[in-house]
Amino acid sequence: MSKVTIVAKLTAKNDCIDAVKAEVIKMLAPTRQEQGCIEYRLHQDSTDPAVFVFYENWKDQAAFEQHMDSAHFKAYVAALSDKIADKTVHRMTEMG
Repeated sequence: MSKVTIVAKLTAKNDCIDAVKAEVIKMLAPTRQEQGCIEYRLHQDSTDPAVFVFYENWKDQAAFEQHMDSAHFKAYVAALSDKIADKTVHRMTEMG
């Protein structure tokens, strides 16, 4: 199996930016400890603080699926369910 790259963009509701920021930061340490996690980086837009982007590399699709099934990922999804205005997730294939 080949490496999986995920680019996920979250836009917090304007009155929830601090709460969303706290939740996404909580994801860093436990996710980086997961078997199969190669890289897990979080960014906040410099001009629009409501926008957060995760850049992730996983050993393979199975590792990414295990991440989505983890307790900390499920808690994160539940905590943000009413705080997100928009979310897009792109599964990327490296071109070279």
